[in-house]
Amino acid sequence: MTTPLLVCCGLATLDVVQVVDHVPAPDEKLVAGDLDVSFGGPAANAAATAVALGVPAVLVTALGTGPVADLVRAGLVAVGVEVVDLLAGRPGSPAVSTVLVTRSTGERAVVSVNATGAGDLRGAADAVVDQVLARATAVLVDGHHLGAARVVAAAAHARGIRVLLDGGSWKPGLEALIADVDHAVLSADFAFPGDAGDGVLGAVAGLGPRFVAQSAGGGPVRILATSADGVRTSSVLQPPDVPASEVVDTLGAGDVLHGATAAALSRGVEIRAALAEGVLRATESVRHRGARGWVSGPSR
Repeated sequence: MTTPLLVCCGLATLDVVQVVDHVPAPDEKLVAGDLDVSFGGPAANAAATAVALGVPAVLVTALGTGPVADLVRAGLVAVGVEVVDLLAGRPGSPAVSTVLVTRSTGERAVVSVNATGAGDLRGAADAVVDQVLARATAVLVDGHHLGAARVVAAAAHARGIRVLLDGGSWKPGLEALIADVDHAVLSADFAFPGDAGDGVLGAVAGLGPRFVAQSAGGGPVRILATSADGVRTSSVLQPPDVPASEVVDTLGAGDVLHGATAAALSRGVEIRAALAEGVLRATESVRHRGARGWVSGPSR
């Protein structure tokens, strides 16, 4: 049996997370009740989730050299993620995300520059893609570092390695990446540009993926599956109910959803069953602090 290995390509950030009683109004100053500084980003959290579930993971991202990059890299290595840095040996700094978590609801507000300063990394990705995919059994891309993601996804698709898209939001040029995606799991906020016609699921499915799903926070996950002969079937996956009183923090729940789904895919699990595993892990994660609190800590 092939040993599973998940390759994640996309964003790694430094997250500064503060727990507050409410999001501040203009000119208001607040004292946070809690502070945590750690790595974040969709692909980074997905890779860490896979490792926590027993699936080795490689993260292809852009860190560079500098104090912020060193913090992010050290955090990833500490949780067992292997890092392939497309800016290795070059000055650089991952994005810093400021996250405010509202204590009473667990909702979060995030401000980040994402991957806007890293530049086009296609050449760097070309140089490492064969080595990175040599043992891969599944690939996750989050749409950040789009040039590199396109290289990795296209090479994986050509090798018959299943590719999952973490569709957090639409980004210019994303349609070219989606063409090499087998499965797309979209966030509740994902919006297709222009008139989608068939709706968001149908529009994304029209770009290539045979399986498209969209989450809705704690609500039902809508699914559109396309058979080999082009027949589309809609269905719904209902997450377990989490009482509002048990929601501690929604930060990273979507990343856990995608990471756990991708980890299951890497073990050879069928996509709908893999998504169901992801939904269960994401549901558990909101009962804990941060994107990785569910791994080892108490919920409060």
